[in-house]
Amino acid sequence: MVLLARPWLVGGVLLASFACAGPQPPPAEFEAAPKEGVYIIGTGDRLRVDVWQNDRLSLAEVPVRPDGKITMPLVDDVQAAGLTTDELKAVITQELSEFIQNPTVTVVLLSPLSKRAFVLGEVQNPGAIALGAEMRVLEAITTTGGFTAFADKSEVRVIRRIDGKELDYRFDYDAYVDGDAPGTNVVLHPGDTVLVP
Repeated sequence: MVLLARPWLVGGVLLASFACAGPQPPPAEFEAAPKEGVYIIGTGDRLRVDVWQNDRLSLAEVPVRPDGKITMPLVDDVQAAGLTTDELKAVITQELSEFIQNPTVTVVLLSPLSKRAFVLGEVQNPGAIALGAEMRVLEAITTTGGFTAFADKSEVRVIRRIDGKELDYRFDYDAYVDGDAPGTNVVLHPGDTVLVP
């Protein structure tokens, strides 16, 4: 009789331990925040390029093409993606120096369209959202109008691609709001997908 009771006892202890475990903390890949301080230009961003006292060379608005370049008068194609605005300014200044003396160039980011995440599933307005500084899962869902009546709030998934691998993290909205899962409302990175079943 004692031998028969032991498997049941072990099973009960295991169930109890899983029940007490609650929401899991995010893995290290989801805890790291995006690099702060400088904005790296990406494809789809829209820029303004001003060349002082030279309206014909200035561009009121220019998109960064899918190949990462912008087209400038005189110098043709210039690589923009992967650079900061200061780095792009230095490149354009150097290129224009071959044609005009001491050009003064300013590069301004108009629309940071390359820094987007996607919120899909049972939210009011699913689709792409622009990522502000330190935008987290909860803010992203709020940006899309919040949950629908059919949303499974305890099974929200955050999907991230790193080095060709797809990582998946479950965010339990109810547990977080109840205070049972602090530290689980992770910062989103460009390209992340928040999926609400």
